[in-house]
Amino acid sequence: MLKGKQRAYLRSIANTLKPITQIGKDGVTESFLDQLDAMLTSREIVKVTILETAGLDAKETANAICNALRAEFVQAIGFKFTIYRRNNEDPKILFPGQEQAKAKVKDNTVTKKGKITKRAARR
Repeated sequence: MLKGKQRAYLRSIANTLKPITQIGKDGVTESFLDQLDAMLTSREIVKVTILETAGLDAKETANAICNALRAEFVQAIGFKFTIYRRNNEDPKILFPGQEQAKAKVKDNTVTKKGKITKRAARR
């Protein structure tokens, strides 16, 4: 389940993306779901266009696809929608604040106020 700030971050990424695939008059088929599953595994975020001849609602279609592929709904605008699924083996998208934790290196020569310690001055 995505939090609000995570969804906003994904929307900012999706803003620059072009739609990768489209749903035509045949609607959502098994081959389309297989193709979309492979795209989500490699890219993590996918933007899809629904053609007007399909006669499908973007939000309803996106939610149905998300349930089928265990993905997260990001946004729907007009006839386009964006979905996201994290790749656990090789994540491509790191959310802000999610970077790998780094060990702090303590500097024993300087105090908290920025002054040189007595031990460092003796050296």
